[in-house]
Amino acid sequence: MRKRYFLLVLALPACGTAQTPARPPEVAQAQVTALPTGDIHDFDWAPGSWTLANRRLKARNVGSHEWEEFLSYNRTTQYLGGMVNVDQMDMPSKGFSGLTLRVFNPEKRQWSIYWINSKVGRMDPPQVGGFTGNRGEFYGEDVDNGLPVKVRYIWTKTGPDTAHWEQAFSYDGGRTWETNWMNDLTRTGR
Repeated sequence: MRKRYFLLVLALPACGTAQTPARPPEVAQAQVTALPTGDIHDFDWAPGSWTLANRRLKARNVGSHEWEEFLSYNRTTQYLGGMVNVDQMDMPSKGFSGLTLRVFNPEKRQWSIYWINSKVGRMDPPQVGGFTGNRGEFYGEDVDNGLPVKVRYIWTKTGPDTAHWEQAFSYDGGRTWETNWMNDLTRTGR
């Protein structure tokens, strides 16, 4: 029980909430066990260099349909026999970079995906989940412009050298989702 409580407290401050859990840890744990599970080999395809064709919504949570498009470049490396992988995404036209840390928990059979933006310099709360076949789903909570949001990442392996990723936010507790960033990845070298 202590381990679950610690993980819940660790995630709450990053979401902009109080230090004390708003609900008993048992409720939070029930939600965690409902998340998709996966395998340590879910991201075995990812190491290497990639070019990403990005589409990002210009304004979130206002019904916008205007997208900006830009290229970014990514290099992914695996560690600890595939249990951890790290990638750095450089976005020259945007003036910042990002780092993704993915960690596999073999007991829960789930990945935790953390994002660090070079403009902010802090690790965002994790998205947790795994792959079923070529589709991975990962869920978490964060804050967007002062509003609490549920966050969803969807990864789709579309071939040995191609993949698709998208991020969506829900401002209503997960009833509706607004996709706000997606990219198509193409391997640039093995």
